[in-house]
Order: sequence, then structure tokens, then C-alpha cells
Amino acid sequence: MNRAFIIGIAGQDGSYLAESLLEKGYEVSGIIRRNSIVEHQRNRVSHLKDVKMEYGDLNDPSSLDRALRLYRPTEIYNLGAQSHVRISFDVPQFTVQVNALGVLNILEAYRQVVPEARFYQASSSEMFGNSVDDDLFQRATTPMNPISPYGCAKVFGYHIVKLYRSSYGLHASNGILFNHESPRRGSNFVTNKVVKTAVQIKLKKTNILELGNLDSQRDWGHSWDYVRAMHLILQQEKPDDWVVSTGETRSVRQLCEYVFRRLDLNYEDYVVQNPKYLRPNELDYLRGDSSRIRKELGWKPKYTFESMMDEMIEYWITYFENNVEE
Repeated sequence: MNRAFIIGIAGQDGSYLAESLLEKGYEVSGIIRRNSIVEHQRNRVSHLKDVKMEYGDLNDPSSLDRALRLYRPTEIYNLGAQSHVRISFDVPQFTVQVNALGVLNILEAYRQVVPEARFYQASSSEMFGNSVDDDLFQRATTPMNPISPYGCAKVFGYHIVKLYRSSYGLHASNGILFNHESPRRGSNFVTNKVVKTAVQIKLKKTNILELGNLDSQRDWGHSWDYVRAMHLILQQEKPDDWVVSTGETRSVRQLCEYVFRRLDLNYEDYVVQNPKYLRPNELDYLRGDSSRIRKELGWKPKYTFESMMDEMIEYWITYFENNVEE
């Protein structure tokens, strides 16, 4: 039986991936970080009764070693990270410890305990910074010039995976995933922040939405589509590095226009810019070229930007209908 071990299993991607792998007949295990508020640790995976979870941390090599020896996975997915780019400027050392040295820690445990397993590393489009090819796409060959502590740490993680692959013959792959969202996305990330607050405005629970740079452009897909790509990547005979994206880009302003319009509102009446949400160094534009994974592995997203946003809107409408106290 295939056995998957997911670091970051309680996150957006980890929860969708766990669901998908259980449906495929996998045994699924993972680690979660200890938190004094248990509800915040497991709420995305509390419905998955067959998942086995241990406390662990990418900054604690002994916990990684212990978990790998306990579960002996055939596939390892490292989705753990300090995942908020703006906040990485506030906690740069912690971000680097988790997103860079944490990758090294899990690679060492993997190499020592289950070197026959296959390994997936969650790399990021933030590694490119403002580099873009002449055709206005980013791909694996685009120069990586990150402009945030998050992006810098992810570049280290990306290259250390490639080094361990070539040095030790490990089946270790990178997925360079562009922005991906869902109703399970943290509500301090811009997509879910916009949707949640717009629904609150519609329900007259608040009357303002504070954002940072409205002209930043991103390539937004759905997490459920992207975890399918993660699994496909590990089914290949040879490890490699793959870009996963929709190939379409929209600005935060366009995101606001769509969401508010769906709620019969004009975003200009409610959205204001607050400098505290601006990054010290803004990343202006991301658009990924995923033609290779589409052609060679047959992957393509099933969600459109609009269907993804509609699902998120419906989620928050239902949420507030069932939680009248908020």
C-alpha cells in the first residue's frame, strides 16, 4: 500500500491533498505544530478520520526523524512553511528557519530513514520576484530574483532539493506553484480577505475593506487542482521540477471588482488602501507557464477563476448564516 506523509497536513493544501490521497487508497499521515488552541490546528482535517497525525516541526529534526521511522512513507510531501509573504518581513529569521533550514532538516531525515521514498517540495512563484521573460510568463528557466524573505528562503529550499537529488540519487522534485486559493485559505490572505469582508459588508456586519497594493497582479488557481499536480509529479519515473499555474493573471483590483459585483456592490464604495498592508518591496506581476506539465503529464485545472471565487463567496455566505453571532 502507498503511504503518504504530509508536512503541513492541517493547512489548505495539506487538507485537500490528504482527502485526495485517501480517495486513491493511500495510508495518510502527517505532522502538525503544537498550538495551545487545538481547534485552530485540526479544523481543516477534523473530518478525515483515517488520517494519523503526530506533533512535529520542521525546526525540530528529531520529530521529523521519529515520524518517518514510525510511518515509513513511500511518498513525502513538504507543504510546511511560514506561508505569508508580507509577514515574512516582520519575522524574517523565523521564515528562513522554517522555509529554508526546515527543508534541509526534512531532506536529511528522508535521506537517512527512507531514501527509497519519493519527495515533493512546495516551491513558490515568489522565487522569481519581478523577473519575467519577454513573453510575460515565468517558467523554470526564468531568473530567480526574490524580493522578500519568504522568496529568498524558498529559493534555498528549491536548490537544496535539486542538490540532494543530484548528490544522493533521491527521487526529490520541486513543484513551483503559483498562487492558489480556496475556502480553506487563511482569511488574512488577500483572496479570502476580500471575499470574507465583502460578504460581511453585504450582510451589514462591517462597512470597509482595507488592502495594500490594488495593482499587484497574480496568477490565481484553486488549491484542489494544484494538489492533484503534486501527486502527478511524484508518479513520474524520474524526479524533476515543474511549474503549476493557470497562465492567467489578474490584479487585486480586478479581484475586488468581481467579488463585489457578484454581491451587487461597487468595490470603490468600500475598499481603501492602508499602508500597513504594503510590502517594503512590492512584487508587481506573476504569470506562470504551465505548458510543460499540461503537455507531458496531462494536468489541467478544472476550476476557473470565476468558479473558484463563486465557491469562496458561497462558503462565506453559508458560514455567516450559520454563525449569526459574528
